[in-house]
Amino acid sequence: MTDLTADEARRIILRAQGFLGAAARAGGVPAMLRRVGAVQLDTISVLARSHELVAYARLGAVGRDAVERAYWDAPARAFEYWCHAACVLPIEQWPLYDFRRRAFRERRFRWHEVPPVVDKVLEQVRSDGPLTTADIGGAKNGGPWWDWSDTKIAIEWLLDIGEVVCTRRVGWRRVYELAERAVPAELLGRDLSDAECVTRLTGIAGRALGVATRADLADFTRVRGAHAALLDEALLSGAAGLVPVRVSGWPARRGAGAGGPNAWADPAALDGEPRGRHRTTPLSPFDSLIWERARAERVFGLNHRLEAYVPRDKRVHGYFAMPVLAGGRIIGRVDPAREGTTLVARQVGFEPGARARDAEAMSDALWEAASWVGCTGVRVERVGTPELEAPLRAAVARGSQGRR
Repeated sequence: MTDLTADEARRIILRAQGFLGAAARAGGVPAMLRRVGAVQLDTISVLARSHELVAYARLGAVGRDAVERAYWDAPARAFEYWCHAACVLPIEQWPLYDFRRRAFRERRFRWHEVPPVVDKVLEQVRSDGPLTTADIGGAKNGGPWWDWSDTKIAIEWLLDIGEVVCTRRVGWRRVYELAERAVPAELLGRDLSDAECVTRLTGIAGRALGVATRADLADFTRVRGAHAALLDEALLSGAAGLVPVRVSGWPARRGAGAGGPNAWADPAALDGEPRGRHRTTPLSPFDSLIWERARAERVFGLNHRLEAYVPRDKRVHGYFAMPVLAGGRIIGRVDPAREGTTLVARQVGFEPGARARDAEAMSDALWEAASWVGCTGVRVERVGTPELEAPLRAAVARGSQGRR
């Protein structure tokens, strides 16, 4: 068993996630997607949509069209399905979700009862596809967002069970196509047991996370009950390809005893000390580096939650506050917006212990992100850390002069 300090674990995690070292940028967005294993989707768009921010955070000023091509292209290079949440997944992972598709089929229930029109909707896709919800009768009945039309419920359930698949979007609308027409035949033809699926996905999660607790791995794959038991078996048997490690300061694993292993690691991630330049970048709250709150607090000391759905007067950090990574640490948070060609930092706050150099790093992160989204100016409104307000404003002003 390998003993790791919390700092060593953090650096391994950063390298595994593509934030440390130049090698992480090789291969562009397709390689990045395979490295992280899953990219969470979300409807909110501030600087850009979350799936674009995930690529930018690791690769820098990658063209946004390159991101779209890597996720949604023909022939299919990726597909959308349920992993940690609704995610873009590399197309080669299609067979690994057989266990979840079977479970949906057995339940015949999602958030709604599956309506009688499901067979009709499937036949419509078969004869006229690929189609969007607008093509098959609309997404909503006209009420709240969750008041889905029967055709929307039907098409989403068909996606859940694998009869249809989304491998591209148009104007942020899913385009549904028969899986047999969109997914490569060699992937459709595989027949994996639940144990094989969960075992292989556990390995993918472990390699993507670098070092992870059992809870981290279960959260990545969102397995519960009998499927979580398969994850445990894959870990304990070694079938997932991960090895037990002990990370100082991380909580003890249940049943492991004092001094026993409390996490799992990708053996390749333990081979050699992580070296290279750290990325300085704002992070989407849905980025897999920080998407699980307990893990983000354990690894970075970051207690963060998305406040987009919190009433304005109760927000602490802002509508879409983005943690800012620099030097392998979370140095603060920024709540961004855009006004014409200006990136507006509506609110900036620094983490405890931040210093003047962190104000420089925050300024760098703001200016680089502004350039990426086509902004030519940066304006800082509120700074929640008084002792760093003057250094930050001075650094932002210098950044403006340096770009004239």
